[in-house]
Order: sequence, then structure tokens, then C-alpha cells
Amino acid sequence: MTIATHTELVQHYTEDFTALQDAVLARMNGMASPQTAAALAHPSLAGPIAVALAHADVLARGDIRRAELSGRPAPHRLRHLREHARRVRRARSEADAVCKEQRARRVADRRRPPLEPLELRVARAADPEAYGRALREELLDRGSSAADVRTPDHDLALWAWQRDPAAAELPAAVRELLECHDDAFVQALLRDAREGENPHLAHDAVVERWGRHARTALAWGRYAIAQAERQVLARALTARGAELDALDDAYQDAAILAARAREAKHRIADLHDRIRGRAATGPFAELIAQCRAAALVRFAAGEPQLWQRACRLAIEHRADCDARADGCPRCHRTLAALLTGNASADTSQGGGGDGGGSEGFAPGYKERYAILDDSPSRAAVAVADAAVGDESALSGYGWAAEDGTTGYGDSMASCSGEAEIIGICQAALSLLGRHPEAPVVVLCDSTEAVEAVNLALTSADPAAAHRTVLFPEGRELLARLVPHRDRLQVRWLKGHIGHDLNETADALAGLAVRRATGRVSATAARREEARILRSLSSDQHPGMAAA
Repeated sequence: MTIATHTELVQHYTEDFTALQDAVLARMNGMASPQTAAALAHPSLAGPIAVALAHADVLARGDIRRAELSGRPAPHRLRHLREHARRVRRARSEADAVCKEQRARRVADRRRPPLEPLELRVARAADPEAYGRALREELLDRGSSAADVRTPDHDLALWAWQRDPAAAELPAAVRELLECHDDAFVQALLRDAREGENPHLAHDAVVERWGRHARTALAWGRYAIAQAERQVLARALTARGAELDALDDAYQDAAILAARAREAKHRIADLHDRIRGRAATGPFAELIAQCRAAALVRFAAGEPQLWQRACRLAIEHRADCDARADGCPRCHRTLAALLTGNASADTSQGGGGDGGGSEGFAPGYKERYAILDDSPSRAAVAVADAAVGDESALSGYGWAAEDGTTGYGDSMASCSGEAEIIGICQAALSLLGRHPEAPVVVLCDSTEAVEAVNLALTSADPAAAHRTVLFPEGRELLARLVPHRDRLQVRWLKGHIGHDLNETADALAGLAVRRATGRVSATAARREEARILRSLSSDQHPGMAAA
């Protein structure tokens, strides 16, 4: 095979998404020609291959769901579809790993700025306020600000464009995408998937916003799948043809949304590489170097004793440091701690934290997760839980109360946190209605849901939880709950520790999502519900205070 032919094939796959996806699936199934396999190995196709497999993954799951809902498919047919979906998922994971490895290599190969003198790094770590003051004074004298010598974490393209004197005015369509409300932007992403590709989304000034909202658009794609599923399940097995076609359309749209979300991620990575590369060279890099050098002179003049001690300590350290040939890149924090006499100074890279997911709660929050000794007297108490499906936005909730009542049902949720919020609201509204004079306490094992509901209650505004609650079902329930905020407490409960009410709520939520997706018949659901409730009544639980 000639180089020219190989180049043409790579170019063909770059420009023709359908041809690329067919070739990728053929390679996955061991049916690709040597020429095709060689072309797919080209580094420039790593990103497009990941995009194609993100699209194929959703379609494969859609094929399974359509077969499940079409009646009684032949077992071998379902086995074939499930095996194909597993192969696609595996190939997608491998493609994502290749992209991640390529990205890591690009970052490693990126030319890093020269390492600053050790004495400067030591002094700055010992007294960052003094150095920051010197840098601000230098910038002020130059008529600049800190923003002029720092690259932001977001909106890199706008930052670079605003500093480029030769930059042309943004096209009107791009400005419209930048200036519209978030909801309108998500609608633009949905139109991009359902009606026709919007080329302006790939503009450098827009692509980061595209990436930030792609997950929201994909959630609405899953919402459409859930609506179509409900329509299918409402029809008799022999009369589902049109509804199954609508379900297939919803999966097609969701597949495009998944592919476009992956494409946005690749474009953002490329954008960051290009702009950070520009920031490390040319006028911007020169400005940073000049400002830092001048700030160092100011710093040394303003803090002469600290500077002299830092220089002496750096000289002594270099004499026997194993990393002196590399400029002692990580030694300055330890030396700064010696300089200030603070043995407990932070010598790690980045902040601490236990990663437990309960940030923002009062001290001791984890330890008092289900201890209700401080709860209002005569409080009605319930535990809520939820379960979400894989393919669509259909979710299930369940709850169990100390007074012996339970409830479960299904709704729409964009994520597990939103599903848990729906469960909290349903449990609370039920207890509030049955105990009109008593305070109500609802426990849930999702910190995200507890924080979001409490934010809405304390602010008396359901919209305060908008980051977690996306769909109208959850927003309506929160709006109904907020007027009762003076009688309601929502607390965290550690899950899966054998707590009987929590286990019951979890079992009911799982039953609800299986019933909503048609994976259990009505008769079987009633039998399982009876079994769950018998198990609860036989546990003889001692009450929440002892949990």
C-alpha cells in the first residue's frame, strides 16, 4: 500500500463519519482489511474514533431496548445484541484510553516555562503576601492587573482573543451563542443533534461553553428516550410499531448528543493545548518574565532580611541536594517551612480533604448521621431512596416511615441526585399530609440531594437547587415542598449499613424503576412489594434514635 493511498484513506475517515464508524466496527469484529486497520491506527484518528464509538455505544443499547420492548424476542437475538453492545463498550473504553494517553504525552511534551530561582521560590512560599504585594505594585506602575499575567481556567479562547490586537470581530452567530441564556444554549445543542449540525459550536470562542452544557443536553436526550419508553409500555405488545419507531428516533438523537459531547471534549483539549502553547512564548511570556523580575527586585528591597536568609538557605541546600542538577524543583516548600519555623507548613501539592462528599456540613455531621436525639418531639420520620436506569431518564423512588407507611413510584431524573431529591419530596409531602400538626424529618443517603433540598428550603426558592434538579417533575415537587420548610428537616443517613427503613426504601426504589421500565410484570411487582413489606414488619426495628 502506498503512502499516498494510506493518506487518502485517513483523510476519507476524517471527513466521512459513517465510513469511519463502519471501519471501526469492522476492526472491532476482526473483519477490517489490513489497509483499514493501518489507517485507523493513525494518531490523528484517535479522537474521531472515540467519537464514533460513543455514538455506536448508545445505538447498541437502543437496539437491545427496542428488542426487549418489541414482545418476546428470540433468546439468541438478544444474546447477539448484548454481546455486540459489550464489544462496543469495551472498544469505547480502549479508544478513550488511547485519547487519554495521547493527551498526557502532549502535556508532557509541552515546553514548560523556565524554573524560577530556588531562593525566589523559597521566599515567595515563606511570605506569599509580600511577594504578591510587590507584583501588584509593579503591575500598577505598568498600568496592568493580575489578570494580564495569568491564564484563566475557563474561557481561554475569549481571554486569548481579547488580547490579540489582530483579532477579527466575532461572527454574529457566534456572539449569539455566547450571549444567550443557558437554557437557550442547551436548546441550540438539541437542535444541533435533531435537526442539523451547527458549525458555530466548534468556534474557539464557543467550544468551552459547548463542553460545559453537553451533559445537560444529553440528559434531555435521555428524557426523550424515557418519554418514548412510556408510550411503548402503554400500548399492547401487538400494537407498538409506531411507538417503537419513535423510541428508535429518540435513541438516534441521544447517540448524536453523546458523540457531539465527546467531540466537544476533544476540541476543548486541543484549544487548551494551542492557547497555553501561545501563552508560554511570545509577547505574553515576555511580559510575565519582565513583571516577575521587577517584582523580585521590589520584594528583595522591601523584605531584605527574609531575602538574605532565603538566599543563604538555598545555597546551603544546593550543596548536597540530589535534585540540584534539575534546579531543586520541589524543595522550596520544605525550605520555606524551615525559614519560617513552621514544621506543619503544607508540603503537599494541592489541598487536603477526605473526599467524603459531605463538604459544607457542620463539624461532626458524619458521626451523627442517624442520631435523632436532637430532633423535634413527636416528629414523623421517614427514609427515602432512589434508583436510576442506565438507558433513559426513568427513575424509581421509595420511602419507608416509622409510622409503618411506605410509598414508591417512578419519575424522570437527570442523575441519581435528582432521583434522590424526588424521593425526599415524595416522602416529605406524604408525611406532611398525614401528620398536619407534627414536624417531619426525612433522611436520605445522598449528600448531594440533602444539600440541594436544604438549599432550596433555607432560601425559600426551589430554583436554588437548579444545578441538581433539571427536569420539571423534580422542580414541581420542590416548589410544593418549600412552603412547608418551617415544619421539615432533611438529614443525611449513611446508606447500606443494614438500617431497616433504608433497606426497605432502597428495595422499593429498585422495584419502582424495574416496574417503570417494564422489566417486571404487574403481578410480579405486587408479589415483590408484599415480600418487601413483610420483611419490614418482621424486623421489629428499635427506632431511628438507635440507628
